[in-house]
Amino acid sequence: MSGSLLIDNIGELVTNSPGDGPLGIRRDAAVLAEEGRVVWVGPSAYAPAADHRIDAGGAAVLPGFVDSHAHLVFAGDRAAEFAARMAGQPYTGGGIRTTVGATRAATDDELRGTVRRLRGEALRQGTTTMEIKSGYGLTVADEARSLRIAAESSTETTFLGAHVVPAEYADRPDDYVGLVCGPMLAAAAPYAKWIDVFCERGAFDVDHARAILACGQAVGLGVRVHANQLGPGPGVQLGVELGAASVDHCTYLSDADVDALADTAHSDGSGTRTVATLLPGAEFSTRSPYPDARRLLDAGVTVALATDCNPGSSYTSSMPFCVALAVREMRMTPAEAVWAATAGGALALRRDDIGVLTPGARADLVVLDAPSHLHLAYRPGVPLIRQVIRNGVPQ
Repeated sequence: MSGSLLIDNIGELVTNSPGDGPLGIRRDAAVLAEEGRVVWVGPSAYAPAADHRIDAGGAAVLPGFVDSHAHLVFAGDRAAEFAARMAGQPYTGGGIRTTVGATRAATDDELRGTVRRLRGEALRQGTTTMEIKSGYGLTVADEARSLRIAAESSTETTFLGAHVVPAEYADRPDDYVGLVCGPMLAAAAPYAKWIDVFCERGAFDVDHARAILACGQAVGLGVRVHANQLGPGPGVQLGVELGAASVDHCTYLSDADVDALADTAHSDGSGTRTVATLLPGAEFSTRSPYPDARRLLDAGVTVALATDCNPGSSYTSSMPFCVALAVREMRMTPAEAVWAATAGGALALRRDDIGVLTPGARADLVVLDAPSHLHLAYRPGVPLIRQVIRNGVPQ
């Protein structure tokens, strides 16, 4: 579709504009988009003319969701593992190797089909930006092809060769770290924007994680860290030390971890440089304790929400589901959860052009089949996404 697009008759517009309350809400509003960007926001009664028009019919409109943590490049299914957990088996992360085997055996087209299916699923549920990680190949060739395929669907791609130590290196973890830092990083970096490490017991210790992340930084990749999911550990503090954009999971935090995150605050009060990205779908799917979002928010830490979409520990692509979980289980208000799923996710990717609906931002909008953002938590499990507009184009 070419030309300008006007969305008017909006009952409640969430802009996330700073200084206009928690969500920058405007009533009886309209948004004008041209060439994929927001060019005007104001009262519906004063909306300028446009080539195309969408009448929101008094519904709520908000920025497209920004899912800053997802693992979409994989093959196979771990439904039996999920059933075992529901019957009482604890989650240890060991099932990752099952997916590694299936992913290595899959063709490019099979992996591409999974990514496109899940990306389409997420888009229909309002996710207009989605980060995609590698991490289920764990060979030089398989990590490179995973990222090449991911890059076909997202500009936010993350090299996660340090997901777990694969079986063939089980007795030689130092050798595997050398592979990740050397040939694997060299092959993966052309397709990646970020580097990530699963810094956790049973995965990578703090020294290995620091070495891998430093190598990624040296070739220009931004840092993200899987941290403190399975128990207390050094991952959060390592992320802060290296200036990570985001530390993800944050289920088990000490006072020192929270203080370290809070100490990364910007001097202008706009939040913390290192975002705590919470993934409630993982706790739901593993019957684990939920992170204490209230503790982080009260300390002034910027919080994002993401799906952690993956075949083992959080096989959901639904950001509305994660918003509802955050409100019900993590002591977030509906406004805080919606902000974390939009503007918070954008900050976790160090983006200021998404997650907001202000002039100059990308024209990514979601029209709800509801009068208010409150309904995302108030009516969990209900398909409330009426229409998605991405880059100014109805999807």
